[in-house]
This record gives sequence, structure tokens and C-alpha cells, in this order.
Amino acid sequence: MLSLSIGLFLAGFIINFLSAFVIIRLIYYPRGRCNNFAFTFLAFNTVIYFIMGLFTSIELSIAAGFGLFALFSILRYRTETVPIREMTYLFVMAALPILNAVLWGLSSYALQLVVDLLVIGTLWVLDKEWGFNRSQFQMTVRYEKIDLIKREKKDEMLADLRERTSLPVQDFEILSIDFLRDCAEIRITYSGEV
Repeated sequence: MLSLSIGLFLAGFIINFLSAFVIIRLIYYPRGRCNNFAFTFLAFNTVIYFIMGLFTSIELSIAAGFGLFALFSILRYRTETVPIREMTYLFVMAALPILNAVLWGLSSYALQLVVDLLVIGTLWVLDKEWGFNRSQFQMTVRYEKIDLIKREKKDEMLADLRERTSLPVQDFEILSIDFLRDCAEIRITYSGEV
């Protein structure tokens, strides 16, 4: 009996992890080609599934799920700024294992598969921007004013980028810093068309 429950637990984990992997590798990663958060997403998903899967009571699992969301929202305000797209994927990676663990615990295997496929499909459609025109564009540039890449000088750097590129720059992301050449490679986000 114990080996059967361990087998079922591992099967549930594999289904959850495969769903998370498909979301991160096939939907999230190709758009930005940035794997800075991939480890965090998959680690969050795995640990939360194990926590939720080890609870025997459904009521306890749901209460723990709400507790994890509360902790997640507190962490959001205590950590460095994370882009909204990444926060959305982190939220999905925290919610998916809760759904999967509860449905697996209820032996609702078909419903779990349907939920996972619907989440994957919805994210795929939304990430392709079908039906939405955000009119936001990104460009990678080399930036030599390395003294402005500090977090506290973000507004100055945005103003400098707007002046130098003549684009309505809304945000930027530092991709790499080369201290030998005193420059940084950054991705700027701007609205409108060039």
C-alpha cells in the first residue's frame, strides 16, 4: 500500500512538473530568451507541490494554499523589483501545484489534466498577444554611462535613454555589465512605432 501511494504521489509530481516545464520552456522562455527566472519558477512549483501533496487533509491543503499566497504577496513587497510578466508567471507557478495537489488528492485525474491543459492553452494565447495590441517594442542597446545603472538612479537613466534614443522609453532591463569596457548591454521597452 505504501509503495502504491508513493507511486501515485510521484506520478502526480511528474504531471505537475511537466505542466510547469511546458509553460516555462515553451511559452515563457521563447518570448524573452531570458532564463534568469526559470530556475525560480520551477523550484517554486516543485517545493509548493511537495508541501501541498504531503498534506493529507483537503481543508488543510486549501488553508496552506491561501497561506502561501499571503506569503507570496508579502515577499513581492520585500524583494527587488521584478517585471510584471515574470511576476505573473511566478504566480502561475505558485498556483498550479496547489490546484494539482488538491485535484490529485481528490483522485480527479481527468479534471487535473483538463485544468493543466487549460492553463497552458490560456497562457499560450495570452503570451502571443492574440487580440491585444500593446504597441510596446523592445530593443537591445549598449550603454556606456555605467554610473547610471544603479537602482537609485533609474529615473536619471530613463531620462538619458529617452534623450539619446529619441524614443518614449518606459522601462529597461540590464542584461549584462562589462566593467572592463565600462558599458552595459540593456533591453529598453518603449511605446509607439519607430
